[in-house]
Order: sequence, then structure tokens, then C-alpha cells
Amino acid sequence: MVSSGTCQASFYTDEGSRTANGETFHTSAFTAAHKTLPFNTRVRVTNVNNGKSVVVRINDRGPFVANRCLDLTPAAFNTISSTSAGVATVKFEVLQG
Repeated sequence: MVSSGTCQASFYTDEGSRTANGETFHTSAFTAAHKTLPFNTRVRVTNVNNGKSVVVRINDRGPFVANRCLDLTPAAFNTISSTSAGVATVKFEVLQG
């Protein structure tokens, strides 16, 4: 693990659009948006309320909502919470290679 922190995470749905690194966005992928982490960085995201975690790869920029540090795809968010919750408090860990 390289670094970690706690923040609010949400999800977004832009199926078929292009991510900031040029990939096609897929709601079923395990990817995420972060404002500054390098593209292709792997991040373990753990819901602090239930202990469920998922590893995502950064391929987009965002979120653009105050107090949020990650936007996950619906597939990744559903692994740790319910999309009906909208937002989850998470611990994130930046993983090495």
C-alpha cells in the first residue's frame, strides 16, 4: 500500500462516453474517477460501515462534487454498497503495481 485515507465515494453512469484517459466508460467495469491519482493506479475501496471492499483502476477524472474523493462505476459501487444509498463513507488504499 502506498497511501490511504477516508472520504465519501459515489458512483456515476456515463455508459458509452469517453473517460479522461480515452477509454470507453462501461457501467459494468471496475474503474473509478479521482482528481489527481495517475491513470491505471489500483485503489482498494472499503465501505467503513460494512467492511466490504473492491479494487478499482483509475481511468477518469472527478468527482466534481464537494467532499467526495472517488466516483465509482455502478458495478464497483454495488460491490460495497447499494446504489440506492448514493454515497458511502469509504477507506481508500492506493496499491503498488
